[in-house]
Order: sequence, then structure tokens, then C-alpha cells
Amino acid sequence: MTPFTQLPGFTRSPPGLERAILRRLPAVLVLGTLASALPSLVARLFPWQGSAVEVATLITTIDIYGISLAILHWTVVFTLAIGAFTVMVMKGPAYVADAYPLEDSETPDPPGKQAHAARPVRAAPAKTRQRP
Repeated sequence: MTPFTQLPGFTRSPPGLERAILRRLPAVLVLGTLASALPSLVARLFPWQGSAVEVATLITTIDIYGISLAILHWTVVFTLAIGAFTVMVMKGPAYVADAYPLEDSETPDPPGKQAHAARPVRAAPAKTRQRP
């Protein structure tokens, strides 16, 4: 038997929304990253009023927000990619599973001969409080 023997008679499910999502994800990743970098670029081109320290603090704050938004966007896109890929794989062809030896017999063992016979469980004695 070859490693990837498909199950005979299995019908594949038609591709659905997961294929459309996987096709759009690269463009969404690039456009979303550029959109999150746009405020930082605009902040550098805008003529700010105030001291140099205040302007630098404001631009740094905008940069931090842009970086955090880009990382959040990447995480969302990656999560969507994992979900869509999982659905795509699950809709794919079914494969024959590996055989394993089944330890079975025609008649069960008698109760006294079981290897792991169930033992009765004793209840723990209830603790009583003594009054002073």
C-alpha cells in the first residue's frame, strides 16, 4: 500500500469561501500594512506647532499606534489563513488510515481472569466536627 492511498468512492466537496479568502489574503496583508503605516507618514509630513520635544513625542506615539495596528492586522490575517487552510484540507480527498492490530477475541475472558479487574471503591469515612 502506498503512503497516500485515497479512499475509493469518496466524493470531494466543492471549493467554497475558503478558496476566495486564501486568494485575497496576500492583497489584504499588503494593503492593510500600508494603511497602518500611512498615519506615520502623514505625521512626518504635517507641519506641527509646538516645541521639538512635543512634536517628537506626538510622532513617536503615532508610530507606536501604527506598529501595534500592523501587528494586530498581521495576526488577524494569519488566523484567517490558518482557518481557511484547515477548511480546504478537510474538504480534500479522504485517505486510507494506517492499519493497527486489534486485540480482540470471540468470547470475553471470565471475570476472575481479567488482567485489570475493577476493584470496588470504598468511600472515605466522613469527618465529624467535635464540639467543645
